Amino acid sequence: MIPDLGKYNTEVLSAYAVSVLLLVILVLLSLRAGAKAKRGLERAEEKVRNHGR
Repeated sequence: MIPDLGKYNTEVLSAYAVSVLLLVILVLLSLRAGAKAKRGLERAEEKVRNHGR
């Protein structure tokens, strides 16, 4: 199923591996930033509820 890459087999497969690794890192960082933003918004909403009366 893997195409014949000839003498560039190692370079191409390592480039794919690095690309997948970078994508995974970007997704994890995005999820982490989203969770942090959500916590900040929840704290701000709680502050408004407590002091906005």
